[in-house]
Amino acid sequence: MNVGDADPRAALVEINVRRSVFYPRRNHVDWITVRGFELAHAATPWAPPTADQPGLIGPNWAKGWIIEDNHIHDAKCSAVSLGKEASTGDNYFTHRLDKPGYQYQLESVFTARQYGWNKERIGSHIVRNNLIHDCGQNGIVGHLGCVFSTIEGNEIHTVATKREFYGHEIGGIKLHAAIDVQIVGNHIHDCALGIWSDWQTQGTRISRNVLHGNSRDLYVEVSHGPYVVDHNVFASPAAIETMSDGGAYVGNLVAGTVLLQPVMERPTPYHVPHSTEVAGYASIYGGDDRWIGNVFVGNGGDPTEVAQAYDAKLWPDALITYGTGIYDGHPASFEEYMGAVRAALPGDVNVYWNLKNPVYLRDNVYLGGARPYAGETGAVVSDEDADVRVTDVDGVVTLGITLPAAVADHRFGVVTTADLPRVRMVDAEFDNPDGSPLVLDVDLLGERRDAPAVAGPLFGLTAGRNEVTIWPED
Repeated sequence: MNVGDADPRAALVEINVRRSVFYPRRNHVDWITVRGFELAHAATPWAPPTADQPGLIGPNWAKGWIIEDNHIHDAKCSAVSLGKEASTGDNYFTHRLDKPGYQYQLESVFTARQYGWNKERIGSHIVRNNLIHDCGQNGIVGHLGCVFSTIEGNEIHTVATKREFYGHEIGGIKLHAAIDVQIVGNHIHDCALGIWSDWQTQGTRISRNVLHGNSRDLYVEVSHGPYVVDHNVFASPAAIETMSDGGAYVGNLVAGTVLLQPVMERPTPYHVPHSTEVAGYASIYGGDDRWIGNVFVGNGGDPTEVAQAYDAKLWPDALITYGTGIYDGHPASFEEYMGAVRAALPGDVNVYWNLKNPVYLRDNVYLGGARPYAGETGAVVSDEDADVRVTDVDGVVTLGITLPAAVADHRFGVVTTADLPRVRMVDAEFDNPDGSPLVLDVDLLGERRDAPAVAGPLFGLTAGRNEVTIWPED
């Protein structure tokens, strides 16, 4: 035990040996509510998506849990687990070394289907209004078992900041296969990574969250969509990383770098909409994204150096900038994309391999050095300093931002399913989990609108200096 410069004779020393605090030994213990407890001090093991994923608390492959109004802290690895169980794969790469972990993870998806991974038996959990902090790996983790769940109103902080572990499974929220998961109204700060949605981000909505003080805020990896990211504040220096297709980003404040990267060597599954049934799998071409009514802010310095300083994944073909210039060279419409397909015929796989996905961008605002995609319509660009500041004083979080008059005068209408072209690879619409049309008419603070409003996460922003309390929501 290394206690650094502390004197263990002069303080209470606690050595955790219990794996979990509240976690069933068997699967399918359904419909449990855990409310109003302090849950702490568990020696939870590392929880990758290719293994059993026990947490300090969790349902252990069940349905319908509610975990709310708790104080959950000091998990060695993961606090709340909505994850898989061991029969669908248990560290086979580590034990066998015969195939990549990627291959074992792909196999676990099909094995889980055989083991009853469907909406009738698994998921639909609620994790709500909890304070979660001081964890070594995750505040909330899950693979497969998190489907159809809601994660809402939680404060998550100080996750993986001690750098105790190395691994690709670290974040305030780290989910694989977040099918139809709703991540809404959380405050995530001072974490190694805020939200990491990995594999099968489909039907997922990340809405009205406040992220700041993290090494990186949002990372969406090897997914095909459709997924929605709307009315969030991303205020960390490295704001968004997408190694995916099929996203819709609407009404966000993006006050840091944006990264885009195709991943052709790791094809991942996609599903029949609102189901765990596998429809196919494909490589990640990058693009097929929609960006409408967002505010981008350059925060100074070379964007690549900023991202590197905050541990962003920078593979050789990664593109990174302030704004949406990372999409330059992508077709600006589906019709333009199809023209490129026809021009590349005859052929099959070779036709598509070197084509860029279409992208759909309009009505975004670019401040302080951020720059737009060359094919964007309705962009507003100003080099004026937005002076974005997020302050947290005794749990009250305030956003300060300065808007030029041209930005405050620019308006765009309510975005709905009809405004978001279908996702190419999955051939699916952007809609709600019940299949009803999506209407993105509620801002960060819950204000609803039916008329055009300013870009960004708050409908009430005006020209000049704005100082708005953004957490907790009144």
